[in-house]
Amino acid sequence: MDRRTLLLSGVALAGAALVGSAQASEHDHSHHHDAPTHTSLATTAADCLQKGQVCLNHCLELLGQGEKEMAACAKSVNQMLALCGALQQLANQNSKQLSKLAAIALDACQQCQEECKKHADKHEACKACGESCEACAKECKKLVG
Repeated sequence: MDRRTLLLSGVALAGAALVGSAQASEHDHSHHHDAPTHTSLATTAADCLQKGQVCLNHCLELLGQGEKEMAACAKSVNQMLALCGALQQLANQNSKQLSKLAAIALDACQQCQEECKKHADKHEACKACGESCEACAKECKKLVG
């Protein structure tokens, strides 16, 4: 076998491997039953995370400027962030622990919403965070009962 034939057969082999790989990736996964069923909860938790991070940053900036009334808001947002991060992960995983965590996250979201409400008319970040917490609390209630 000469070099050219060897090279061409190597290219042909590589092409066949790519085609096989592409066909394998087209495998139907519809029979899998572990698809997320709590997508609405995961989505609202993700929104809480995003809006809460903005709110926490805003609170920290104001605290740095001496506005001590933002301390309670920053603390409640920080606690909500920890719980909603875990809530989003468990919702996406259909965890058996989800309802237990949802009960705790519900409380944290309600507390955060109350703190943010105090500043909502003055600070857009607090308003947005409070609204996202309200939505997440509603989703948690559906799971908790």
